[in-house]
Amino acid sequence: MRRTLMLDEDDLIMVVKEDIVKLIDKNRGEMNRTEFVNYLIQAQLKACENQHLYVTREEFLQSSQEMMELLRNFLQFFVSYGMTMGKRRSEDDLHTLKRHLESFETHEPDEDTGTAQL
Repeated sequence: MRRTLMLDEDDLIMVVKEDIVKLIDKNRGEMNRTEFVNYLIQAQLKACENQHLYVTREEFLQSSQEMMELLRNFLQFFVSYGMTMGKRRSEDDLHTLKRHLESFETHEPDEDTGTAQL
């Protein structure tokens, strides 16, 4: 048996399995099947458009600055912890640690490359 279907130019028919139709009917609420399927397709396409497969320059620079701040705080904590525990450090060790702390404060990421020179 051959069937002929007449549609407007804007309408299309989609063939789906019965279990998919049951899922659509179960979840569509007040919408009809066509509205629900259109909604699902549009929502999925919008979600794909909003996905970034990369970080922006601003996100990278902010992350770099936050990492430098974390490293500086980490060093400060362990230097102060070692001093309060009574462990004496040589003057050279203290000067080296101080230089490292100062380098974290003074070296901002390079705008062109996004890296900081230590």
